[in-house]
Amino acid sequence: MVGVPSVRRVAVRKLRKTRLRMQSLHTRPSDGPDPVTAELVTQALRLGTVNPRPFVSVIIPHYNDLDGLRLCYTRLLAQTWPRAAFEIVVADNNSRCGLAAVQAAAPDAVVVPASIQGAGPARNAAVAASRGAILAFIDSDCLPEPDWIREGVDALSRHDFVGGTVLTLARDPARPNAVEAFEIVFNFNFKRYIERVGFSGTGNLFVPREVFDRVGGFRPTVAEDMEWCFRARDCGFRIGYAARAVVGHPARQSWTELKRRWARMLAEDYSLALTQPTGRLAFATKALAMPLSVVPHSVKVLTSDRLPDLRARFAAILVLLRLRLWRTGRMLRLVMQRADRAPTVP
Repeated sequence: MVGVPSVRRVAVRKLRKTRLRMQSLHTRPSDGPDPVTAELVTQALRLGTVNPRPFVSVIIPHYNDLDGLRLCYTRLLAQTWPRAAFEIVVADNNSRCGLAAVQAAAPDAVVVPASIQGAGPARNAAVAASRGAILAFIDSDCLPEPDWIREGVDALSRHDFVGGTVLTLARDPARPNAVEAFEIVFNFNFKRYIERVGFSGTGNLFVPREVFDRVGGFRPTVAEDMEWCFRARDCGFRIGYAARAVVGHPARQSWTELKRRWARMLAEDYSLALTQPTGRLAFATKALAMPLSVVPHSVKVLTSDRLPDLRARFAAILVLLRLRLWRTGRMLRLVMQRADRAPTVP
């Protein structure tokens, strides 16, 4: 027992030095700590000098969806991550029901107002009211799996910030309607977003607070998740895919809901495109090419193992065709707006 304090001091001292190195953009090792450092960390954990469970702040923006918030909150209370090691922070974005109703839907959460309209400003308001070393972003209509926090935090040992898996859920999985079938195939391909495009949606995103503070908050009127992730990568931070950090998201039920979602996303994407020298031209070119994507994506629908039968596949293809033609027209209308007019985000 005489040697234990000495080992403890050495382990902690080495661990602190390692943490300082890991916080540097230019000296951060690409493949994790070396074997000697890893062994010192293990010794420190065994000696009880390091808390293996960092405190997590779950960040939820909310707007007029008390039913979804209740379900999300209930799932968060069932996490395998210890309840004492995370908080839930809800930022309400001027919902008609008022803050008292939001607090009643999530009784043990920290509820704060977010007066500036938009999911990005609401997330910023929740972050400002939080105290966790790790920020776990989720949307109020998402349903996290029990190991969601644990798996997201674990993935941060391999990457600077991570996005997880989002599954689209139909009301009746055996008989999805046409819009549900389309969304099941095409919605929320986070693996592709992260590994090929380089961003994660904020419905399932884990970020250490130090990284968030270095990058800055979400910006309004643009596709805030994409813009933030690109900014983080420009700062030198590495994004990773946490496949086992899973949340579910209900599929939209109607053409009206689907069109409203895409109207908002296209306005945000166009605002982001205008920040680039050739963004307007690139956006117009993408619009003109949009109908050509129907054929290869129809093959994707027909070969998908996510849909139960041919009825659902053909219904999804009809929605695919209708939506791609509608998106073409909507995008061209945005491009033809006067340059000094910002697109309206629904």
